[in-house]
Amino acid sequence: MEESYFEGTLVLEKLAEIDKVDEFFEAIDADDFGLAEQLMKAARVDSITIARVLQKMSEADGEH
Repeated sequence: MEESYFEGTLVLEKLAEIDKVDEFFEAIDADDFGLAEQLMKAARVDSITIARVLQKMSEADGEH
């Protein structure tokens, strides 16, 4: 999954507020869906957006 997908998004803004952007991208690179979800929940990202991000992660599996 490309980082460009997230550039300028509310997801990154919320993750930046809790200083977890790098950890989030590491989770994406490692296909760690659980950690990515946990970080977004900690950043108070809404459930619909979390579901979309996790869906995009699964679609990009093996392409990053």
